[in-house]
Amino acid sequence: MVKNLILPSFLQEKKEENPGSVEFQVFNFTNKIRRLTSHLELHRKDYLSQRGLRKILGKRQRLLSYLSKKNGIRYNKLINQLDIRESQIR
Repeated sequence: MVKNLILPSFLQEKKEENPGSVEFQVFNFTNKIRRLTSHLELHRKDYLSQRGLRKILGKRQRLLSYLSKKNGIRYNKLINQLDIRESQIR
């Protein structure tokens, strides 16, 4: 099970982490998604966790959509650093 991921370089560059920034929120959602995915590989019939995973995926998708509209360069940098796929729907 993945407990903690190493903080990406864009979070290490800043002296204090801004928990309100879009990048920080997407990073936290990505950690939760990876943790829930590994949990669901063991417990396939855990439907409450599946629902929670879908909710977190939706929240992350909305944040990524917002970031892609506001600042495409930051969006592409974040996508590459977190190693997540680019959305088909923006």
